[in-house]
Amino acid sequence: MSNYYKAIIAVIFANFFFGTTIIAVKHITPSLISPIALTSVRVVATAFLFWTFFGFQKNKQPFTRKDFYILMVCSVLGISFNQAFSITGMSLTSPIHASLLILTTPITITILAAIFLKEKLTRYKIAGLLLGLSGGALLIFSRDLSVINKGDQTMGDLFVIMGALCYSTYVVLMKSLATKYTNLSILKWVFLMGIIISLPLGWHDLQKVEWHSFDALSWICLSYVVIGATFLAYLFMNYGISEIGASRTSAYMYSQPFFAAISAVIILHESLSLPKIVAASLIMSGVYLANLSHSSRANPAAV
Repeated sequence: MSNYYKAIIAVIFANFFFGTTIIAVKHITPSLISPIALTSVRVVATAFLFWTFFGFQKNKQPFTRKDFYILMVCSVLGISFNQAFSITGMSLTSPIHASLLILTTPITITILAAIFLKEKLTRYKIAGLLLGLSGGALLIFSRDLSVINKGDQTMGDLFVIMGALCYSTYVVLMKSLATKYTNLSILKWVFLMGIIISLPLGWHDLQKVEWHSFDALSWICLSYVVIGATFLAYLFMNYGISEIGASRTSAYMYSQPFFAAISAVIILHESLSLPKIVAASLIMSGVYLANLSHSSRANPAAV
């Protein structure tokens, strides 16, 4: 199997983790742990995992001073701020709003990649993005609107948007590093740097967490957020960026609402209606079109 198709599989798994993690987050926040405390646990634990499994592997190429500064910006935006904004937003707003606003991420990435990375906006890519957006919107709006929360929902929406913008910038900046350095070298350092911001911000709330109140399901949810939706998801996503490019990787983010809906059917016993099936078809068609011109090239690994 070529690296191109391995990257596609990796990105699909990454978006599966991202799409389903909202269920785990909603289960434990804010009742058991505050969003900012969960962010600290997520960043510190993931940094520990990366350095435990891959810390002894030497970098084949040392970071230049310029790239090290870019790495620091990626850490602040893509790890500390993105995690804090996204989790806080998920805890305040409804799953419907969170899923809808996450769809702003691939749009922003595509625009930023076209401006700064000079990635071409082909007609297939534009059509694919429009189909994916249409499918995601149909999937979200077909859900029961009566479950929308009140109160701080507007602030939650704002946090989700800010998290999406931070992650979009992270993906675009990461492309310049992914072509020079190994995936593991980058992730080890961005998460280690992320501790410098995330741990002090969440230290006060961490001291208030009553860990003895976590039952088995709560520990499973916490582990899923850390291992699945952070450690593995970032590992897979960065590999995808290095192989198929930033904008093409972002196209698969339209599958997140699809995975969220499927998990809701299985875990929350929601019905699988016709609009959801149609939406899933639109999303997968959009992903196919966004990658059609790319897969037909002689060198599929080129951006």
